[in-house]
Amino acid sequence: MPDTHALVSDFLNNLEKRKIEGSKTTAKLTAELLRSVISQQRLPNLNQAGALIHAIKAIGEQLTKANPVEVAVGNIVRRVLHIIREEDVSLTTASIGGLNLQGLSDDDEEDNHPLVSAAAAAAAARTTLRPPSLQTLLEDIPPHSAAASASAALHHSSSSAGDSEDKTKSTDKNSRSRKLKHNVIEAVNELIQDIATCHELIAEQAVEHIHHNEVILTLGSSGTVIEFLCAAKEKKRSFRVFVAEGAPRYQGHTLAKELVARGLQTTVITDSAVFALISRVNMVIVGAHAVMANGGVIAPVGLNMVALAAQRHAVPFVVLAGIHKLCPLYPHNPEVLLNELKSPSELLDFGEFSDCMDFGTGTGSPLLHVVNPAFDYVPPKLVSLFITDTGGHNPSYMYRLIADYYSADDLVLQQRPTS
Repeated sequence: MPDTHALVSDFLNNLEKRKIEGSKTTAKLTAELLRSVISQQRLPNLNQAGALIHAIKAIGEQLTKANPVEVAVGNIVRRVLHIIREEDVSLTTASIGGLNLQGLSDDDEEDNHPLVSAAAAAAAARTTLRPPSLQTLLEDIPPHSAAASASAALHHSSSSAGDSEDKTKSTDKNSRSRKLKHNVIEAVNELIQDIATCHELIAEQAVEHIHHNEVILTLGSSGTVIEFLCAAKEKKRSFRVFVAEGAPRYQGHTLAKELVARGLQTTVITDSAVFALISRVNMVIVGAHAVMANGGVIAPVGLNMVALAAQRHAVPFVVLAGIHKLCPLYPHNPEVLLNELKSPSELLDFGEFSDCMDFGTGTGSPLLHVVNPAFDYVPPKLVSLFITDTGGHNPSYMYRLIADYYSADDLVLQQRPTS
């Protein structure tokens, strides 16, 4: 098995250098890393779930600091913590239930003899508790050695019972530790499978939302959007797609080429032409970088402009997002970093406007600044519908979904100092 510290260090390095891109890929790799950590984690005899939670939180804090903008990392860490808590409660409930069932079965055996009186039952119990082999032994051996033999037999029986009890407790603790890790790993495997198939589950709903002769507008490039539109095409839906190019990275060009290769009628437009053409559009379908707890969306830059245009012309604004993109935090939380600035080289070539970068103005800084934000924030009032791998939901319902997938104790991943 590879060393856990080496795996975590490599993953941290890739996050910091932005070598891992895309929420789906990041979420899947994060879940696989945490699965490896859990499988190699040694648990104590007491508070096994607490020790596992502490270890995952310590690693999760490092991962979220490495790339604060990629909220999918924190989402998966919190999902795994929620899984650990659920499995611990499930095992504890099963253990208590087993003890209760055993007690109830003993009572039922007594209640199944209504014709036996209380005195007879007590006598039967005393007879049952006395070992017949020991009584026979005392009758057969000489009187002078009966007391010593009985004492030795009782001492041996007591010692054996104590050793057996200690071994049973140790076995139960080891068995519960293995059971907890096994159940958590199985649940994490299911989580990884859900992340891998989220595109397909979302695409299955395309035929319910896209109809004949409609015009769909999208911006940028999203693998979820590609699968969604192509799934409608496979269901014999005939429609047209307007793709805003998404300057300055022009990811819309990549999306348009993919759609044309799959046989969809596609029209590329500039970002500034969105408002002029929105009146011809029946629906806006876009992807998301993250969905916040209030239903707001962190999305590629330019989408807030599209959402405002859609609201002005009463065009439905639909967001496609896998469950791994649901973030239990709000935009105003200090842990949330909504944006980051990309390189100015995406806007200007090297040497271009070099005469404007003169530092000899006496101010100590150039007169020209180039700002290239990566994301927009779309408030929930501009979103008509979320389509996830669990179905379609209104923005006001997102908090309910988040409550099912995260625990309130795990919203803050920073370890609290113990007094």
